[in-house]
Parts: sequence; structure tokens; C-alpha cells
Amino acid sequence: MKILVFNWQDIKHPLGGGAEVHLQEIFSRIAKAGHEVTLFCSSFQGGQEHEWIQGIEIIRKGGRNTFNFWVPLKYWMTFRRQHFDVVVDDVNKIPFFTPLFIREPLVGISHHFFDQIVFVETHFFAALYVYLSEKLFPYIYSRTPFLVVSESTRKEFLQLGFSEENLSIVPNCIDPTVYRLRGVKKSRTALIGYLGRLKRYKSIHHLLHAFRILKEAFPEARLRIVGEGDDRRRLESLVRNLSLTESVEFTGYVSEDKKVQHLQEMHFVVNTSAKEGWGLTVVEANACGTCVIASDVPGLRDSVIEGQTGLLYGYGNIGQLAEKMALLLRDEELRKRLSENALKWSENFRWEESAKKTLEILQKAVSSKKSPPPR
Repeated sequence: MKILVFNWQDIKHPLGGGAEVHLQEIFSRIAKAGHEVTLFCSSFQGGQEHEWIQGIEIIRKGGRNTFNFWVPLKYWMTFRRQHFDVVVDDVNKIPFFTPLFIREPLVGISHHFFDQIVFVETHFFAALYVYLSEKLFPYIYSRTPFLVVSESTRKEFLQLGFSEENLSIVPNCIDPTVYRLRGVKKSRTALIGYLGRLKRYKSIHHLLHAFRILKEAFPEARLRIVGEGDDRRRLESLVRNLSLTESVEFTGYVSEDKKVQHLQEMHFVVNTSAKEGWGLTVVEANACGTCVIASDVPGLRDSVIEGQTGLLYGYGNIGQLAEKMALLLRDEELRKRLSENALKWSENFRWEESAKKTLEILQKAVSSKKSPPPR
């Protein structure tokens, strides 16, 4: 098949996250299976306009503020003449509203909707633009088959009026050759971790405030924040204001090998996000033998099994988060049991399976388009 994919960013984009990993891991395997895959995405400083990454042809055009206008323009100027068998709309940020102009079979991918949390992430007018675009989404995409990454996202779609037969769960996964036990020992002193992008809606400031409370009972405890993002400066300022400079480390962007080392050294990881599609970093930590405390929100309640692979707390309840952190530091047996279960849990998520299921859905969309309508 010849496949065209639209997404705001690609795997090399400095602001890329789980959605870009999901796309790259799945479609690189589809390309390896002999299919042609073209990804059209936004450009960034230092990025080439045209390159190949793991068998995927990458074409970049426009910036973060204009790319959604480039999608229909590039389609009508170029792509519609190139005879693609199927088009994939990876709805990540502002929808492209592809059902209005795409003529080929169309399949969507969605991780989650921002809804009102977008007003936390950016300034009012940009947030309002995203918010209103999402409100139009169900009216325009109602007949489009979608791949969603979790049961929570599937429920969101059902609440918006989508039919069950148009929804398939294709989860985020891990590469076991990368995320695995490598014999790295846990830190001798209590080490708590955060892994992911540094964004406002991730609510990492909640973790800093909870960590400040925790320090009263565990003065030797340390916090390592692994990742990069536009909220870093604000978070570093908060660390200084809370007098935590000596106990909190910001690593910035790190390689996958270094990430795995960090994850194995941590006693547990904390995810404080207001909302996720799934929680890719949760399963990455689990595959490294590390359990996770996460906020009880859509996505994270799918990737963390309460009391079995990790612990959940009420989003925004800083006192409760501090209590759960203290519990895992005090109860080594509980922490060990959760981490062992988490390692087994991670074995359920392999990119090969998600790629296989995605390909089946794309082929079904192509076949349905070719089939004559019922009389």
C-alpha cells in the first residue's frame, strides 16, 4: 500500500512526545513490511525539508502556527495526484479536518483531547482556538474510523457520539531491546524520578510541592527530572523558591540508553499530568523494573493498575501524593512487589502487535472504499 500520514511533528522535532514515538514505531514497521509511507509534518529549526527516517519519507513544511493551513494546500497541490491508497490523520493538537477535503480512504489516530486543560498550557486566544476546534471535531469526523491508544480515549469518543465499530484500541508500547533490565542498581539514597516533557499541563509543580513535604520525613531524598520542555524555567525557579536546589536535578534531554539507566536507578517514578492518552513513560519505567505513582486521570488510570503495578492519587491532591511517596519509601516490600508486577505488565505491550493491528485497519479501510455500496 501507499500510505500518506499527516501529523504536526515527526520523531526528530524538539517538541515531539509520545504521539510522535507512537507514529514512528508503528509506521516504520509498516514501511519495513514493504509498504510506502510518507509523513507530512511541520518544519523546525535545523530540520531538513525532505529526508528518510527508518523507511518513512518525511516532508516538512510550515511552522507550528501555520502547519494546519499547509495540510489542505499541500494535499490539493501535490498529494491528491500521487495516488495514495489510504490517508492517516494523526489528530494531535489542532485537527486538520481532513474529512472535508480528503477523497482517499481515511483513518484517524487520536491520543486524547485537550478540552479545558489547554487553557493551562498556553495563552487564552491560542487555547480558545484549540478548544473550539475540538468542539467541531465530532461533527466533521463522525464517520471516520479511529485508532485510539486507551480505553479512556475510547470512552471520550463514545461520549462524543462515535460508533463503537469505528473505534479500535492500539496502545503505546515499548521496544524490549531498549527498555529492559540492564543490571543497573537502585540508588543508595532515596531517588524519585519524573520522566517526560516539561509542559504546564503535566503539572510537575505538584510533584515539587509534594517533594518539599516529603523532605521533612526523608531529608536525604533526591528528585531527578528527566526531560526537556518550555516549562523548565518556571520549574527551576520554583525549585529555588522552595529551597530544593541541592535535592532536585534537571537532566534535560537524554539519550534512550541514559534514560534507561536513570529509570533503573530510581526507586519509583511520579507522573502528575492532568490528562494523558495512555502514559507511554509509565510502561517505559515499568519495563525497567520501576513502578509509578500517577494521578488518577484518563490515560494514566489505564497504564497504572492501582495497587498492582503502581499507585494512583487524586489529581492536584499534593498531600495525598506526598503520603503515597512516603509509603513507597518506607515499605520496601510493597515497592518491590509493585515493581515486579509492573515489569510483567510491560510485557503486554509490543510495537510489533500495534503495527500489525494498525496495518489490518488500514487495509480494511481500503477494502471498504473499493467495495460497492449495498443495494
